Amino acid sequence: MQVLVRDNNVDQALRVLKKKMQREGLFREMKARSAYEKPSEKRVREKAEAVRRQRKLARKKLQREGLLPAPKRAVRPAR
Repeated sequence: MQVLVRDNNVDQALRVLKKKMQREGLFREMKARSAYEKPSEKRVREKAEAVRRQRKLARKKLQREGLLPAPKRAVRPAR
């Protein structure tokens, strides 16, 4: 993973790096590897993740078809 530092702005480059790592799931993987996970716990977790993914896909499909209202977007105050 590579991040360019522009105008010696290391703080901004660090923010970009953290955002990229977050998107790639690196923090979640590091947390998972920090302690041993029993095979039975792993199966339960993976099953729950699969159920969550399927529900999310079904919800998005219903929203596209117009059977469910679209989620309300948060309005950010102007700077």
